[in-house]
Amino acid sequence: MNQTNQARTQLGGTALPIKKKRNPERAREERAFWYFISPWAIGFLLFTGGPILASLFLSFADYNVVDSPKFVGLGNYTALFQDKLFYKSMSVTFYYAILSVPFTIICSLVLAVLLNNKIKGQAVFRTLYYTPSIVSGVAVSFLWSWLLNPDFGVVNSLLSQWFHIKGPGWFTKPNTVIPSMVLMQLTSLGGTMVIFLASLQSLPSDLYEAASIDGAGRLKKFFKITIPLISPVILFNSIIGIISSFQVFTQAYVITKGGPDWNSYFYVLYLFNTAFAQFRMGYASAQAWILFIVIFLLTMLSLWVSRRLVYYEYDSKQ
Repeated sequence: MNQTNQARTQLGGTALPIKKKRNPERAREERAFWYFISPWAIGFLLFTGGPILASLFLSFADYNVVDSPKFVGLGNYTALFQDKLFYKSMSVTFYYAILSVPFTIICSLVLAVLLNNKIKGQAVFRTLYYTPSIVSGVAVSFLWSWLLNPDFGVVNSLLSQWFHIKGPGWFTKPNTVIPSMVLMQLTSLGGTMVIFLASLQSLPSDLYEAASIDGAGRLKKFFKITIPLISPVILFNSIIGIISSFQVFTQAYVITKGGPDWNSYFYVLYLFNTAFAQFRMGYASAQAWILFIVIFLLTMLSLWVSRRLVYYEYDSKQ
């Protein structure tokens, strides 16, 4: 083969491609990879990828589960943008996200900073703060509905006995129902807090030592060193928080059912009622794709805004 290539090259021709022998060990590793990943791949295609494509098709059809789907084109989307409940549920969800995401980020970061200090029983405190985040959302919703009950709730009882203040209506008043939902985030800060804690523990100590020598105090070191260095983690948690806030469902379904006066009628609750109470699967599929587009655009907007706010240690532009 080499002699043939040399001869063709000398005559001005193109050398024939030389076939490389496939390494048997590498071939076995590739087969093993596909064998091990096949359960996930099959499960994804059957239970995730397939339903996603089916919902895209159904979003252009009139489908009530019983009868066959009937293609209606953009009829579902046209009707959706003329639906008052669509705008109401979307405004409620946006309002919740605006309050919930900053509240979660700030509280989680404060807890992470406090738990990052070397004190006795540090592991115990970390476990205590993380444990509520793994409790079922239904159980947490029932707990908060009892704590914030305006008639016999613990919070209003303490406000009345200790401070002689009449507690608010919490979940029963239109102006307090969303802030009450946001307050429930206090029991789900564990995951975000752990991510912040891991990022804080990876920060180089020499920067803080140099800042101390220059006379910088704790607050200055926090805002000038800590915040810039963990800004990628803040961005990550913010995006995850935005996605989670637009998918909130359990609290409203268990506690308020969308009330009072539709002021906790979240978009996913609206989608759920459309699909499983009214069996309008085509319309619900259109709602789901609108939700996907909104979350995608907000994620892209967050990434675009973060270009000047997020510091990357190995960014060549820095």
